[in-house]
Amino acid sequence: MSERQKVTIRTLFSKAEKGEPISWLTCYDYPTAYFQEQAGIDMILVGDSLGMTMLGYDKTLPVTMDDMIRHTQAVRRGAAMAFLVGDMPYMSYQPSNESAIRNAGRFMAEADCDSIKLEGGGEMAHRIEAIVQAGIPAIGHLGLTPQSVSALGGYRVQGKGALQAKKIIDDAKTLENAGAFAILLEMVPDRICKIITERAENCLILSLGSGPDAHGQLLIYHDMFGLYPKFKPKMAKVFGNAGEVILNGLTQYVNEVGDKTFPQPEHWFTIKDEEYDELLGLLK
Repeated sequence: MSERQKVTIRTLFSKAEKGEPISWLTCYDYPTAYFQEQAGIDMILVGDSLGMTMLGYDKTLPVTMDDMIRHTQAVRRGAAMAFLVGDMPYMSYQPSNESAIRNAGRFMAEADCDSIKLEGGGEMAHRIEAIVQAGIPAIGHLGLTPQSVSALGGYRVQGKGALQAKKIIDDAKTLENAGAFAILLEMVPDRICKIITERAENCLILSLGSGPDAHGQLLIYHDMFGLYPKFKPKMAKVFGNAGEVILNGLTQYVNEVGDKTFPQPEHWFTIKDEEYDELLGLLK
């Protein structure tokens, strides 16, 4: 592909104005970031989902800012031109505006992010506003918010009832008014997502399992390539079963080591006969 230009907020809004959907994927490491950059992904999210996909936790809550910074730095080294979003982990922003600004600033200063994302509805509008006033672009996150999954009653679609749907719609406008330039809708009914997108005036709406009418789509990288063994969400299309390929390769490796068909001469290094003979003489 031709050399990429840096993706900026202006780039994203320009795509939306032209009716061109924005592509967004999660990423947690350098080699994956490199491939996503080569593929031309618009946005990359270093999500706190790394707690599950990379660190083996059952939920996102144990993830720390240090975890997030280290992985985000690696992703930036692999993807210089994509729009990079750092996901604010649990309790990095909830306690106070001061903690929210400080930790959002860490993403920008230490990991060279282009934006941060945080979860929560109208109750988090003041956090969004404080972060934006500090000069840091912010993305909101509504619907299924994994950091609050216990309060939401589990991993369930949000907004199926009229009252709850109305609250999500109102929260989206509140976050937009607070300064969020984009909002992720996760597991929200498609028609609710369409209403929010149509009502957005200066805010990009991005969908994760929330239908086709948003300005862009997000998928979890490990879901789309069969790399997360515990479950496969409904909203994840498998674009290639890399997990199966890897498992088959690992099994073949174990078998070939076991039956001594690996390694073959082309897989190891040797020493010239004369040098080896001299060595034997030295050893005597």
